[in-house]
Amino acid sequence: MDNIITVQDLKVKGTKALKEKTGKNQEAFITVRGAKTFVVMSIQQYNYLRECELEGALKEAEGDLANGKFAVKSIDDHIKDLKNV
Repeated sequence: MDNIITVQDLKVKGTKALKEKTGKNQEAFITVRGAKTFVVMSIQQYNYLRECELEGALKEAEGDLANGKFAVKSIDDHIKDLKNV
């Protein structure tokens, strides 16, 4: 795979290794002892993925609201429910 960065490359080359690998792909994997351990991506890609996640959460909340899957309660009651979970 062309989007693998070993931890040794990261130690030696630093951000240059990150730029080389993420320039061609959306993300790169950092391996530690041969195992993919971390993912690195551009901030633009991260922001895009975060936006998708938030849009999905909004759609789920809208669906819950439309289907009556919600409760109206006081803040104190809500906090009590959270502590009991």
